[in-house]
Amino acid sequence: MTAYRIKQVDIVYEGWRKLLNLTVQMPDGRTMIREVLNSGEAAAILPYDLGRRKVILVRQFRAPVMHVEGHPDFLEAVAGLLDEDEPETCARRESMEEAGLRIERLEPLGRFWSAPGATTERLHLFLAPYTQADRVAEGGGLADEHEEIEVLEVGFDDLAGFVVDNTIADMKTMVLVQALHLRHPHAFGLV
Repeated sequence: MTAYRIKQVDIVYEGWRKLLNLTVQMPDGRTMIREVLNSGEAAAILPYDLGRRKVILVRQFRAPVMHVEGHPDFLEAVAGLLDEDEPETCARRESMEEAGLRIERLEPLGRFWSAPGATTERLHLFLAPYTQADRVAEGGGLADEHEEIEVLEVGFDDLAGFVVDNTIADMKTMVLVQALHLRHPHAFGLV
């Protein structure tokens, strides 16, 4: 695998994100073109309240979901692109903007490629404990970013059902929920 080389990078489109054509030389000398969405890095966070057995999720418009499935809204964890800041700063900022939630302690899970065959996006995933006192604002996103986000406080029993019935169809959210299961099985009645 070490003999692959990127020979050329061409910008096909530049807007909110960039679409690139990468010319890749293969080990046998032939070349191939790969289209890549240059997305950068992002952070996603699943706030949880063990005492009340609740998590915060958000529902918002996602154009690709509407295009493929015909409905405009999508249930997922709080997330956002890094604005040239640290992943922890991004996670806290997005928690406040999207969910009106002040986050003190973050539990990092790692950095993961979201779709390595198509995009450069890498996600920093976090779990974060919260209490009712940490709900200090309404949330709902930023109007200038065209966000109309519904904040949902979901019980652990409902959350487990969302996993089983595929109500949660977002991979980053599924990973976060599974990590919460692994770290706190007693909260799900698994111990």
